[in-house]
Amino acid sequence: MPHSNRDNAWLRAMPWVFVLIWSTGFIVARYGMPHAPPMKFLAVRYALSILCFLPWIVLAGVKWPSNRKQALHLAVTGVLMHAGYLGGVWAAVKAGMGSGLSSLIVGIQPVLTAIWLTSVGGHHVSRRQWLGLLLGFAGLVLVVSRKFGAGGPGDQANWINLSFAVMALLSITVGTLYQKRFVQPCDVRSANTVQLAAALLVTLPLALMESESMHWTQADGALNAELLGAMAWSVLGLTLGGSSLLYMLIQRGAAASVTSLMYLVPPSTALIAWLLFAEPITAVTLAGTALTAFGVSLVVRPAR
Repeated sequence: MPHSNRDNAWLRAMPWVFVLIWSTGFIVARYGMPHAPPMKFLAVRYALSILCFLPWIVLAGVKWPSNRKQALHLAVTGVLMHAGYLGGVWAAVKAGMGSGLSSLIVGIQPVLTAIWLTSVGGHHVSRRQWLGLLLGFAGLVLVVSRKFGAGGPGDQANWINLSFAVMALLSITVGTLYQKRFVQPCDVRSANTVQLAAALLVTLPLALMESESMHWTQADGALNAELLGAMAWSVLGLTLGGSSLLYMLIQRGAAASVTSLMYLVPPSTALIAWLLFAEPITAVTLAGTALTAFGVSLVVRPAR
């Protein structure tokens, strides 16, 4: 296959690879959360991710941001899209909110992005894209509606976990818009490292305040495979893979189109949970997934 054709094929596949990777976030939380407090887990994740990026940057001769202003913009997006978003989601789940409800709250992001773009950002979101956003949100509600209250008393919303979830929603929305507006294109490896360093500076003090420790070993002294596996995938899959793809998608595409892909995350998570944990998939889940996919297609399809 010619080099240009391979590049085009990869560009077309990037959104769907991103959705698949990003959908594993709640699966990782299910494995890792019982064995670690959220801020400590995230602080270790950020630190290990930086340690993975640095040798790659040095060996590949990657350039750092061109000036201090650009580095500052990257730091702001790192605080919002890593510390704010991930910290909010993980803290909400740790505080008792179920994955369905937290997915639904964060899933409002495409609508907020479209509203901002039309009212303040000076961009035009067409009627077809608005219809796609509404259909995608309706499908999202169908997918996660069956999970409401499924976890019993520990799967309920209160003002604490609801505040964490809303913080995550606002952080990922503002971070996406901020990056599209202020961050100039640069190498994703150095950009991600700056973002992670800023997130680590914000998260580390919160992690040190947590009284709970991370349980790297089990009661019998054996290594805790669930926590180690969750951490490994968080670093290699979600941060090095998913976050890097999100950065490139934002730089290459329109903000409304990119964020609409977030609608596909809860349905994809439901499918992965079915494969890994045998969680049932109902007819409502299938209908919601189809409706969501159709809505996203209306948003991302180029205008004639």
